[in-house]
Amino acid sequence: MLEAYIFGTILCGFFGIILKKNLVMKIISMDVMSTGVIAYYVLIASRDGLFTPIVSNVKNRAFADPVPQAVILTAIVIGFSIQALMLVGVMKLARDNPTLETNEIEKNNTP
Repeated sequence: MLEAYIFGTILCGFFGIILKKNLVMKIISMDVMSTGVIAYYVLIASRDGLFTPIVSNVKNRAFADPVPQAVILTAIVIGFSIQALMLVGVMKLARDNPTLETNEIEKNNTP
């Protein structure tokens, strides 16, 4: 059931990127889709019966791999920086255009 919600989040972001005409809404949709992909990766990486690799007296445990955690943290940081870069680009576009609708920007910038 949780997988269905995560796939729904990814699809909402995907269709938001395709169907929305406002550039800020496209950036938000991309962030929603990125969050869904990260949540799916976390869901796959977390299995029942896995423990954190901390020194203890108990032997024969199935330890969690710390590499997916590092990959997810890297993906979050990269996603944040890309989102900030896109918002700066939209701010620069907003200086020259009265609207952020993609159709109007294309009309204003075609020769």
